[in-house]
Amino acid sequence: MRLFDFAGVTALLVAGAIAQVPQLPRPRNCNGVGNFRFQYTTSNGWTAFKIAGNLRQVRTIVFDTKGNMLVAEASRGISVHTFGTDGCINGTSMLISASQLNHGLALTPDGRTFNQKTVVRGMSTGIHFTRTIAVVPQQPNLILLQVGSNSNFDMDSARPSTGRAIIKIFDTSRAPSNGWNYNTDGEVYGYGLRNTIGFVPDPNGHFWGVENSGDDFYRTENGQRRDIHNDNPAEELNYLGDPLTVRNAWYGYPTCFAVWEPSNFPGTSLKTGSNFVVSPNGTYNDATCDSQGAIPPRLSFQAHSAPIWNAFDAEAKNMYVAFHGSWNRQPATGYKVVEIPFQKNVNGNYEPVAPADSKTGYRDIFSAPNPSGCTTFGLTNSNCFRLTAVAWDPAGRGLFVGSDNSNEGEIYILYPPA
Repeated sequence: MRLFDFAGVTALLVAGAIAQVPQLPRPRNCNGVGNFRFQYTTSNGWTAFKIAGNLRQVRTIVFDTKGNMLVAEASRGISVHTFGTDGCINGTSMLISASQLNHGLALTPDGRTFNQKTVVRGMSTGIHFTRTIAVVPQQPNLILLQVGSNSNFDMDSARPSTGRAIIKIFDTSRAPSNGWNYNTDGEVYGYGLRNTIGFVPDPNGHFWGVENSGDDFYRTENGQRRDIHNDNPAEELNYLGDPLTVRNAWYGYPTCFAVWEPSNFPGTSLKTGSNFVVSPNGTYNDATCDSQGAIPPRLSFQAHSAPIWNAFDAEAKNMYVAFHGSWNRQPATGYKVVEIPFQKNVNGNYEPVAPADSKTGYRDIFSAPNPSGCTTFGLTNSNCFRLTAVAWDPAGRGLFVGSDNSNEGEIYILYPPA
């Protein structure tokens, strides 16, 4: 297997030929794997098991078509892990060493391409430097590639031509020899997405993204400035739609944001999930977001939870989201994995069971026992785990979850209730 290199930060690998993944038992004890580095608690009948440790900043986990686990380890590269009949890891090797790799990893379904080339170049850099990639299931020559904003309020990103706060679509089969230019080539799938680190397809191939929203918010009305940052804006679950048909969808950033706590907006009819602006006036106010077509989230999360990756279970009855954890809220929040019940509607589309204005549309299944006591020192150093990758195991064991805490990169399996 070889690497598609995206400006040195994102990897697209190719899997082997399609094969049936054998079912494996849930391991209860694996030699050489230490105890959990940090304390945890589970709920709703879930149990947790540490399957791997001593990794470096686990960011993404994917499984190939034979059930091997590939892990993107930030600043190290991509490691591959095979499993024995006892369900434990029985072999680990570095597939690709890449000191500048930071996040993205995806597999194509055909297993026929074995080369390395630049496909996309010229991506912006800034405070949000992760680069998430996804293959379009319905048309695997197409890839989705994300770039976040370069500041808290990146006002220039309102123009898609800046190539920030955006997800674009590129055709890898038609890439020129020196690669597509991110800003000027490709097509705009969605923009106004401040930092959509995770996005995954449902069984129809329609994508759902989890959005990290802004920090340190104040609302200015009639000359009065109020601090609303502790509980607003909401983090978001956005329905991004069918990448074969959706183009130029706008999700509001950098001017429109989602409400989490409506009580911070007295005198308005805003609900959880409603669009708001930070400085409403006579010409641009909360209602302007809707009239100009800003797409609100399909579901909202507590402010500053930092959703970083999402995955469906095998039947898409639930989505799972890893929350990296907050730095801009007191008490702290996040540091957990949540389960979002989904349903298939009569029209064949999937969506959360909860309405868009719900605060209870998800439930904790795995978390730090006292998130309010978690402290974040920089991006990955904390006295709690920093949850990142989530991937449903094709061998039937449960949900694999990664932590990129710089003290120790770990991977856990969460076993669902029997």
